[in-house]
Amino acid sequence: MNKEGQIRVIVLALIRDGNRIFVSEGFDSTKQSTFYRALGGGVEFGETSRIALAREFQEEIQAELTNIRYLTCIENLFTFDGRQGHEIIQLYECDFADSKFYQIESLTFAETPERQHRALWVDISRFKSGELRLVPEVFFDYL
Repeated sequence: MNKEGQIRVIVLALIRDGNRIFVSEGFDSTKQSTFYRALGGGVEFGETSRIALAREFQEEIQAELTNIRYLTCIENLFTFDGRQGHEIIQLYECDFADSKFYQIESLTFAETPERQHRALWVDISRFKSGELRLVPEVFFDYL
């Protein structure tokens, strides 16, 4: 999470398989609500967003990506756990290099030892119906 008053540059991957997308599950304790977001992470100083994308997937779920295509840049202003956030998102569309990732129901990964996350495939219709919340909402433009 970024420090208060800082703009964070992140990279996210839109990975589709038919009518489903691969997302990470999050929970906002202030709003007491679950949300879903594409996987990715922070771009570090001195690295391109494309390199950060590959590094984040390797670090978090030991996955290699292929067919990587740049989609767009999204500016995201939001509130999470009661704190204002501001992100510049570099969004890529890509595929998993290893087909085993298309077979899994879900997997757990740790950003840090105390922050466990679940990644899973979710049918896009569950987001479009409003049953589940996808963030940022501008993501719908690319589904």
